[in-house]
This record gives sequence, structure tokens and C-alpha cells, in this order.
Amino acid sequence: MTQTYEDFSKYGKEFADTGLKSFASLSKGAQAIATEAGEYTKKSFEAGSATVEKLISAKSLEKAIEIQSDYAKQSYEAFVAEATKIGDLYAELAKEAYKPFESIVAKAK
Repeated sequence: MTQTYEDFSKYGKEFADTGLKSFASLSKGAQAIATEAGEYTKKSFEAGSATVEKLISAKSLEKAIEIQSDYAKQSYEAFVAEATKIGDLYAELAKEAYKPFESIVAKAK
């Protein structure tokens, strides 16, 4: 009976340690995602501001349409690239958060 309690205590401590490691990975990953989102927002705002300045100085309707079309194309491409990057960060976050539990799952099998 003492051995069973010791085993249970050992596995409980191991599970708690693993949970803390996983939480640390989650925190680090969430911080990376937040930083990336902030940088994208800043770049997007700067690009929008620059486009407004170009539109104000446009001499013709055709030039304004061209500026707007270029902005729309660049914005779309930047969004797709950023969405891919954020998706990769979320996938990495999931892998890193699960990694500490791999040994416990392997022992359970």
C-alpha cells in the first residue's frame, strides 16, 4: 500500500511539473503571436497612411484608381502572408505545449 501511495505521489508531481512546462510554452507562444500581430497592425496602418497620402496627391482619377488597386493587392498579399505566419505560430504553440506530456502518454501505453 505504501508503494502505491508513493507511485501515485510520484506521478502527481510529474504531472504537475509537466503542466508547468506546458504552461510556460503556452505563455511564450502566446507572446510571440501577440508580438507578430502587433507588428502586422503597425505595418498595415503605416501602409494605409502612405496610401492615403498618395491618393490625396493624385492628379487624376485614373492615378487614384491605380494607387487604390496597388494598395488592395499589396494589402491582400500581406494579409495572406501574415495569416500563414500566424497559423504556423499556432501550430508550433500546440506542438510545444503538448511536448511535455509526450512522456506521460508514452508511459500510459
